[in-house]
Amino acid sequence: MQQIDFLSIVTDAWKAYDSSRPIKAVSDISAMVSTNHVYKVDLEFKSFVIAKLSYFGRYEHFVEDHSIINVLANNLPAPFENFLARSLIKANELFVYRHQDREVDAWVVFYRPIKIEEMLPRRLEKSHIQSLGRQFALFHHGCRQVKNTLPPSSKTLKTDLDHLLEIIKTDVGKYEHRGNIDTIKSHIETFHEEMAKWPLNDAEKIPVFVDWNIGNFSIDKKNRLFSRWDYDWFRMSYRIMDFYFLSRICSDVGDRTVFSYNIGTFNEDRFLLFLKSYHEVYPLTEADIRQLKEVYRFFILNYVIKDGRYFFHEVYATKLQQEAYMQYLPSIQNGFKPERILRELGI
Repeated sequence: MQQIDFLSIVTDAWKAYDSSRPIKAVSDISAMVSTNHVYKVDLEFKSFVIAKLSYFGRYEHFVEDHSIINVLANNLPAPFENFLARSLIKANELFVYRHQDREVDAWVVFYRPIKIEEMLPRRLEKSHIQSLGRQFALFHHGCRQVKNTLPPSSKTLKTDLDHLLEIIKTDVGKYEHRGNIDTIKSHIETFHEEMAKWPLNDAEKIPVFVDWNIGNFSIDKKNRLFSRWDYDWFRMSYRIMDFYFLSRICSDVGDRTVFSYNIGTFNEDRFLLFLKSYHEVYPLTEADIRQLKEVYRFFILNYVIKDGRYFFHEVYATKLQQEAYMQYLPSIQNGFKPERILRELGI
């Protein structure tokens, strides 16, 4: 992939969108810890747009996700009406450019620039945590209000895990996950069994962004959510799918350059503080809390084991996958204590 001229693909995408506005420069502004490609496209008259290029997964899912996000960005009620970056439209539909050759099948979408106000500190103060609890409750409720106005989504938790089962049947999958295939199958089976014990209501599925890394959103001076970008892990699912990364934001260790994905952040007092603030605004249920360990299991299976080599550079992907088999998955059985949370929330 390193020999592919992604800058030319972005340039061709802009020409297909609007050749009447020449490009002055295209610069790579991608995060260095992942394989994602994000570019700043400078145009004449001191204007610019942001280009997102992707080449993994399915083109249909890429278009589907960005179509949903764009409608969501336009339909969210106050105070979130300007929270999400909007994609560019051509004529009356979302513009997505597809480049296909023998080397790569790549897709480009353009975003309008979004304002960034305050970035969270690497380690949050308790005031940040309490405010974010209320803010995410309000945001999730806002997403719930408009969910019936959004285009349909074909991705589900089951289809993603079915895809992982398909991968480990291939020669490439057997090689990549050698020695761990039975472990993968066992945890997928356990996931479905545990979800059936405490079923969540499909009618409650809302837009969730999953990856709430503190580098993906900004707040205002009153600790209110201000803007969000980076939509790689977007899906229509249960609101608790956001909670693992929210527990990481709250964690006492703070944001780190070298990171791991341990389940212990669910058990920290600081995350409980977040949940109490959230629960006061948008009450949680017993099923929500008990299924947090399955949220974690899905996260490890899908985003670390199945797609880790697409989301992270090789050094991170290898490290995280090894930790997944040695630490993360074995910790699920005894590593999460829902009773304490239920008791503290009065559920």
